[in-house]
Amino acid sequence: MRNERITKIVFTGLMAALSYVVFTFLQIKITLPGGDATSIHLGNAVCVLGALLLGGLYGGLGGALGMTIGDLFDPVYIVYAPKTFILKLCIGLITGLVAHKLGHISTEADNKKVLKWVITAAVSGLLFNVIFDPLVGYFYKLLILGKPAAELTLAWNITATSINAVTSTIVSVIIYMALRPALKKANLFLTIK
Repeated sequence: MRNERITKIVFTGLMAALSYVVFTFLQIKITLPGGDATSIHLGNAVCVLGALLLGGLYGGLGGALGMTIGDLFDPVYIVYAPKTFILKLCIGLITGLVAHKLGHISTEADNKKVLKWVITAAVSGLLFNVIFDPLVGYFYKLLILGKPAAELTLAWNITATSINAVTSTIVSVIIYMALRPALKKANLFLTIK
C-alpha cells in the first residue's frame, strides 16, 4: 500500500528536476538586443506532462520550480524568475483543471476520449501561456528595462512562446499517452479527483 501524497511529492520533485534539465540544457537561446534573450525549449512540455500525471497543483508546481531554478542560475533570466514561477504554475493549474475536473482523464477508460481531453488540456494551458507570457513579459520589462527594450523584444517573445506551445503540446501528449499504460501496469498511475 502506498501513500498517494508522498508519491505526488516525489513525482513533483522528479518533474521539477526534469523541467530544470530540459529548460536549461536543451534550449535554443536567442540573444536579443539590449542584453535580453528568449529561448525555444520544452520546459513547458514537462509542466503540462506533470499536470496530466499529477493534477494541476503538483504538476504545475513541479514545472514552475524547475524552470524558476533554471532562471535563477542564468544571469540573463534571473530577473524573470518570479514571472516564470507564476506563469508556469498557471499552465499546470489550467491544464490540470481541464484534464481532471472537466475531462476526468485518470478515470476514463476510452483511450479516444482520453486523447481528446489530453490534447484539449495541453492546448488550454499552453494557449494561456502564449497570451500571458508575452503580455506579462512586456509589462515586466517595461517596469524593469523601460519602454524601448520592452517593445523591441515583444515580437520575438510572441514567436518563441508560440513555437514552444506547439512543440510542447505535441511532446507532452505523445509522452503522456505512452506513459499512461506503463504507469498503470507498474501500479504507479494516480487517480486525480
